[in-house]
Amino acid sequence: MSTTISPLPAWKIRTHHFNWGGRTYLMGVLNVTPDSFSDGGLFNNLEAAIVHARHLVAAGADILDIGGQSTRPHAVEISLEEELERVLPIIQAVRQETDIPISIDTTRAAVAHAAIAAGADIVNDISGATYDAKMLPTVAALAVPLILMHLRGTPQTMQQLTDYDDVISDIGTFLQTRLDAAIACGIDRSRLAIDPGIGFAKTYAQNLEILRRLPALRTLGYPLLVGASRKSFIGHLLNQPDPKERVWGTAAACCAAIVGGADLLRVHDVRELKDVCCVADAVFRL
Repeated sequence: MSTTISPLPAWKIRTHHFNWGGRTYLMGVLNVTPDSFSDGGLFNNLEAAIVHARHLVAAGADILDIGGQSTRPHAVEISLEEELERVLPIIQAVRQETDIPISIDTTRAAVAHAAIAAGADIVNDISGATYDAKMLPTVAALAVPLILMHLRGTPQTMQQLTDYDDVISDIGTFLQTRLDAAIACGIDRSRLAIDPGIGFAKTYAQNLEILRRLPALRTLGYPLLVGASRKSFIGHLLNQPDPKERVWGTAAACCAAIVGGADLLRVHDVRELKDVCCVADAVFRL
């Protein structure tokens, strides 16, 4: 059975076109951090980060998502200065080599502003632009796409905030509220996308329910990003404590997301997931 996806306004970023609904796009993760749950410390210097960025591009990533603040459970918040020092050099270096779209994974308006000036193209805010009151007006002034994610609390508290009346309904209400706020601030609706925030203030069972019920979020009418890559619910299912060994579990979760209407997948293992998308798109989209 094919998933029906309503037409959405395409994004044009540099020379790249994102024709939502035509195929699944891949956002490659580049964490410039010492403490991210899956790859913390692996790319925490400029040379290693550039090498990995090249690897992600060669593997077929459509977007590079660069972040300097870990958002794993119980992660400690770093200073604004440290976040800028982590992300700006890699954004500048990648931009000198390629025109691939770059998203800045941040909840701080000042980081978003500096990252766009350095060559980034998209703002990816895990807080749904709730942590920093300046984020929405900043993005409106920059006139760039914004991805709004559902989250409760902070990385320190979110796993104690998993009591929902109906997880999909509550996520949808939150996202609609944030979309309305973004539009009220002057952000064009054609530049907005949503993310249900798998793993953020969600239990194992709730993560599975989100994947089963993604079409309900797709009805909000915005491009839908799903970030299930290597996450702990997959480790629970596989009895696999090492996140880097969860690639095929991630593949299954991503296939389920495609069936549910996801437009964009945020992943660590781009080469493997590129094949998954190719086959799943042929079965479920075309």
